[in-house]
Amino acid sequence: MTPFNFHLRPRELPPELDRLRSEVRAFLAHELAAGSYRREPAGWDQYNAEFSRKVGARGWIGMTWPREYGGHERTSLERYVVTEELLAAGAPVRAHWGADRQFGPLLLGTGTEEQKRLYLPRIAAGECFHCVGLSEPDSGSDLSSIRTKAIKVDGGWRIEGRKVWTSYAHKAHVMNLFARTSPRSESNRHAGVTQFLVDMSLPDITVRPIYNLAGDHDFNEVTFDGLFIRDGMVLGKVDHGWAQMTGQLAHERSGPERWLGTYGLLVHLVDQVGPEVKTGDAEKIGRLVSSVWTLHQMSFAIAAMIGRGVSPDVESALVKDLGNCYDQDVPAVAREIIPEELRAQLASENRLNPMLDRALYYGPAYTIRGGTKEMLRGTIARSLGLR
Repeated sequence: MTPFNFHLRPRELPPELDRLRSEVRAFLAHELAAGSYRREPAGWDQYNAEFSRKVGARGWIGMTWPREYGGHERTSLERYVVTEELLAAGAPVRAHWGADRQFGPLLLGTGTEEQKRLYLPRIAAGECFHCVGLSEPDSGSDLSSIRTKAIKVDGGWRIEGRKVWTSYAHKAHVMNLFARTSPRSESNRHAGVTQFLVDMSLPDITVRPIYNLAGDHDFNEVTFDGLFIRDGMVLGKVDHGWAQMTGQLAHERSGPERWLGTYGLLVHLVDQVGPEVKTGDAEKIGRLVSSVWTLHQMSFAIAAMIGRGVSPDVESALVKDLGNCYDQDVPAVAREIIPEELRAQLASENRLNPMLDRALYYGPAYTIRGGTKEMLRGTIARSLGLR
């Protein structure tokens, strides 16, 4: 069996991390007082281009990237501290989130010089937002079954197909598109897929909204009708899209966004019960708080591993699985402590109700985004020799 490679934080961290945490908190307190944002039920999952530009101006996007591409060459632990503070405060960082978390590192690892210089400085400035064209009708996130085709033509590729559940495609500047460039092979189902960089302002792209259960518009259906993409916008190697994507998973799955989605609800729950909380309710809340601390320790350790050049695929799968379950536990406990009859008596301005409602609406999705729990547990099981 392969043991999990978690190494918890050392007893004494570099003092610059504490200074940086204080700096981020001061920035957030100022922005909150200025009214540029407030803690909403959506938490960090709010699209606010102006706020993203402010974060970029502070040097908090692309923190670990080379300076020549707009980055700041800071450590993965420094990036983690900034990330955790922004998310815990419910700051609206969704606009730049995916590009900072995984698209930028992907470009650094596989992009051409032209591609890096075209996108990375704008991303770091909080001025370029991205989406991922992966899921399709009848295939979900199963990359081996996608049907969108890229057909080789003179000077580039012609794209035909359709993507669904594409988050914020209606606001993104660029898409990381996965398309089939070679027939599917039964011996290697993930072969024959290529990644492309798609300028979302190009013609022959149709974006239609998909409204979710909460009435929000973040998902979209994106149709490509003969879209031409020049050769220079192939990302990495042709037919190697799957191998390139797997390198992103540790970045996508291990961050604090995987267990801070319902943190705002926890804060409001603690405020609601007050200091005179019943013993049984205090125990339930205590378990939630101890889980937050444990997930923080694990996630922080993964950031340190990434900083050392380790690829913690299994560890990140474990954190995401635990974090997703935790984000479903918080609203469940909130409903136990404040049942429906008590919720009905809360004043209309009390924000616990909208916080809880959103957590309940979005709860089922937590175990799908970034990999289903079945896929995650399969990864963990293989590392333990159980599959």
